[in-house]
Amino acid sequence: MPPDADGGPTGMVFNMAYGIQGQSRYTHVPAMLELAGVPYTGAAPLGHAVALDKVVTKIQMQHAGVPTPNYKVMTAGSMDDSGLRFPLVVKPRHESTSYGLRLVEDRGQLHEAVLAVVAEYQQEALVEEYIDGREVAVALLGNEPADPLPLVEFDFQGRSLRAVTWGDKYHKQPDEPQKLCPAPVDEKLADRLRAIALATFRACYCRDHSRVDIRIDRSGNPFVLEINSMASLGTGGAYVTAARTAGYTYSHLVCRILDLAHERYFGTPAPRDTVILKPQEGGVKNVEQLQSCQPTT
Repeated sequence: MPPDADGGPTGMVFNMAYGIQGQSRYTHVPAMLELAGVPYTGAAPLGHAVALDKVVTKIQMQHAGVPTPNYKVMTAGSMDDSGLRFPLVVKPRHESTSYGLRLVEDRGQLHEAVLAVVAEYQQEALVEEYIDGREVAVALLGNEPADPLPLVEFDFQGRSLRAVTWGDKYHKQPDEPQKLCPAPVDEKLADRLRAIALATFRACYCRDHSRVDIRIDRSGNPFVLEINSMASLGTGGAYVTAARTAGYTYSHLVCRILDLAHERYFGTPAPRDTVILKPQEGGVKNVEQLQSCQPTT
């Protein structure tokens, strides 16, 4: 993307790069784009770094007054669970997509799970209290403020493990929970879920599109688990499910995210008159399909 005659950018990157290796891998491509002066969609390196470190995320949420489960950070040489209530959820500190997630019922299982995280992922384990109840994803689209899309609830009926696993997110489980959208929650609770999702979005320096995962205990109290600074745009995922319910086609959703980023950089939606597209199966067929980024309903 060579600069124009005035040194300005001539293109924009739609960033969905999760990185390959190393710490804070979500930050690597955005950091290179910052160095190159190329605009891009989604969070800056700071937002991705905060969201990919689950402990820093929790600290930011606590400072913002967002409820989150009690937790401790554990390693092979430090497994003090005092102050925590079993059952507990154990997962790597710096991973995403539920990699390494385990539910443990006692100290023996806890020690085994922490050692497995340290050995397999070469990092500390985040150990937090398991919130028995419902799980809702809040998809956010926009900036200052972001717009919450319809809530998505995961239906765990018939499952012994009432949590979303790596296998569920990659659609490899035969009993993958159904996604209920709009989630069947009363409006008072829905308002609260949207409010704490927005507070998390701001506290973690996210931009354009993100997803906040929330557990709701048996008494109706919400607890934010984490925020995904680069929500998956897989067609079967919670984010696209929420957007579809809001009336977005897939093309409109992608176009809307692009416009949000363009507005951040240049103050206007992305131009349409210079777009050149080749027809491709399953994608945008012509420029006219890019003319509107509004919901279809």
